[in-house]
Amino acid sequence: MHPQPSQTHDSAQPPPPARERPANPEDPEAPRSRSTWRQDLSASVVIFLIAVPLSLGIALATGAPLQAGLIAAAVGGIVSGLLGGAPLQVSGAATGLVVVTAELVQRYGWRATCAITALAGLAQLALGAARVARAALAVSPAIVHGMLAGIGVTIALGQLHVVLGDSPNSSALENLAALPAQLAGLHPPALLVGAITVAVLVTWPRLPGRAGRRIRTVPAPLAAVVVATAASVGMAVPRVSLPRWELQALPALPDGPALGVFAAVLTVTLVASMESLLSAVAVDRLRAGRPDPHGGPADLDRELTGQGAANVVSGLLCGLPIAGGAIRGAANVEAGAATRKSTVLHGVWVLVCAGLLAGILELIPLAALAALVMAAGVKMVSLAHIKHVQRHREFPMYAATLGAVVLFGVLQGLAVGIVVTAFLSLRRLTHTRITVDEEKELYVVRVSGQLTFLAVPRLSRALAQVPKEASAVVELGGSFMDHAAYDALQSWTNAHRAQGGWVTLRGRGGQPIAEPASAHACRPWTPWRNHHCTRPPSAEGAAGGRQLLGGVSAFQRNTAPLVREELARLAREGQRPTQLFLTCADSRLVTSMITSSGPGDLFTVRNVGNLMPPPGSDGTCDSVGAAVEYAVEVLRVGSITVCGHSGCGAMQALLGSAGQEPGAQQTPLTRWLRHGRPSLARMGRIGRLGRGEVALADRPVADDVERLALVNVMQQLDHLMAHACVARRVAEGTLQLQGMYFHVAEAQAYVLDSRSRTFQAVRPEVLDTV
Repeated sequence: MHPQPSQTHDSAQPPPPARERPANPEDPEAPRSRSTWRQDLSASVVIFLIAVPLSLGIALATGAPLQAGLIAAAVGGIVSGLLGGAPLQVSGAATGLVVVTAELVQRYGWRATCAITALAGLAQLALGAARVARAALAVSPAIVHGMLAGIGVTIALGQLHVVLGDSPNSSALENLAALPAQLAGLHPPALLVGAITVAVLVTWPRLPGRAGRRIRTVPAPLAAVVVATAASVGMAVPRVSLPRWELQALPALPDGPALGVFAAVLTVTLVASMESLLSAVAVDRLRAGRPDPHGGPADLDRELTGQGAANVVSGLLCGLPIAGGAIRGAANVEAGAATRKSTVLHGVWVLVCAGLLAGILELIPLAALAALVMAAGVKMVSLAHIKHVQRHREFPMYAATLGAVVLFGVLQGLAVGIVVTAFLSLRRLTHTRITVDEEKELYVVRVSGQLTFLAVPRLSRALAQVPKEASAVVELGGSFMDHAAYDALQSWTNAHRAQGGWVTLRGRGGQPIAEPASAHACRPWTPWRNHHCTRPPSAEGAAGGRQLLGGVSAFQRNTAPLVREELARLAREGQRPTQLFLTCADSRLVTSMITSSGPGDLFTVRNVGNLMPPPGSDGTCDSVGAAVEYAVEVLRVGSITVCGHSGCGAMQALLGSAGQEPGAQQTPLTRWLRHGRPSLARMGRIGRLGRGEVALADRPVADDVERLALVNVMQQLDHLMAHACVARRVAEGTLQLQGMYFHVAEAQAYVLDSRSRTFQAVRPEVLDTV
């Protein structure tokens, strides 16, 4: 468990001086050590080597000038790298926007496409200022992955024509229809270059041996392009042609209906934003998984703002639309990048390369770049994603989105995916199947689907088939029940039990679940003293025995039907607890309530003061030792917890006995409490303030009674280790000892951190970090 630290700030205190002010963990650009420069420099070279061929290939696939891809890579690295909220994400020409950009270039021309890119950047800036980035992640993953897969299929079909020696058509269907004719008229040199590129991409990450590991430090895309370029020497194949670097004509607004232009801007905005945000989340997970993660979590709103600024600049400089890329970002993390300097430097290297190495870039065959982008498109159709959506019964949404993107376009595909998702969600909500089966004098009512008011008539007819005084099980296979269905099931359950029948409810897989309602008026947090719901009506002022019988009667009436099957199973199989819980006999400590445990979970030993007599004590103390030996050797529990509590009477008695004469009269209680005297002596040794050995993490120790209770927990853990069976299991690593303290008035549990000897408060959110 890794509980999240909470920080508080007292507004009455002045802020620390600037030189001592701690870095804000939410600010990804927090100050770093100079040692990160070497990491960032190395990582920037790696992603630069990936970005250059990929950017050229994306520009080729869109039909834009090839230098537009380099502009996008440089602007994405520098502008988005400086302003974005995900420091290790690498932005550049977007693979997910290849289809959209190609369509815009064909419809409106290149200058108008650049204007649409800048307008989409302005829209992203507005969305970032409105702080809606998290809302974009609410779209079903099935739709997002279906959209990316559809884009990948379209990219692969288009670039396959380039690899075969031709140029792509305007749509995926046209590319598919023209494929047979293209296969009949192959261009062997281009096909050979493409095949070499794909072969290197596939085999490069699998090179064996120590030499292979060294060679693999060169990125696979760069290696594929270099090998294909070297193999193409002497071949007559089209190659990269970079125009002179000069400021082209400024972007111009598209000519056409305003609605069409608006749809184009909206499409670029949505696809670029979703690809960037999903990539930022993926890269952030990779960063957090490293042993030495730098910085805090990604600020998605800031990331969206940075992407918008980059698209505005790229559009004005006649570059491609920009988005964050998971491939480049993952490579950045794997290369050891620590801060955003690696992203910014990679943009600088792209500028240097475009200015000084243009002659080398013009040696690259276009077929190699096409094969590189085609492979990227194929990877966008992920089998892992398909299995994931199939496991969650969302494959129809995925397939509908994929097919619609391929047939109609990205924006239309998103709309189709959303409509299909809404339809299937509504169908799941309203489609409910209810059956009644008789199995060995037991009637089983199975409900498959969600229980809403629409299913109440069918539910009532099914329940009416269960005879009076019969035993029935209602299995609820859905995850939702509205009030009408809840009320119908509750009314039938109460009536059937009143007629002498037996009813229990089960969830998926036959697991028992809570009853929809009960005649028992109390709740788990109701005070157990003077329990009115368990007191017989005629027992006002009666002795406690009548109240006990009332509680037993309430158990037989309300709880026994729920736990009877579980207790029967435990009776057959025997007890198999996982923990030994040693605590005080104080009536206010309800172990099952504190630990949320049920029958068979805990092997509990209770005594006055939660004491664990060390071995060698007289025979009157063998009871606790025998219980520990039985739990450790026979039941093979995995942990032992010693739990003290606030206001402990045994601790008060120990403190009061400190000044008693050695010859004072001994009672059974005083003879038992002598096993707590080592705790009293230990507290005296560490001093009244308890420094260095016992403390509560978030507040001071209240008084000596609480201090002694905390020290006593630690002392009894030491006594446990004195038992040979416990010491052996702990040394083997099969048994864990832990201390706990429960403050009754605050209903707050504390767990001992054995390293710091501090009791840490258990918070509700601890479950989220397990």
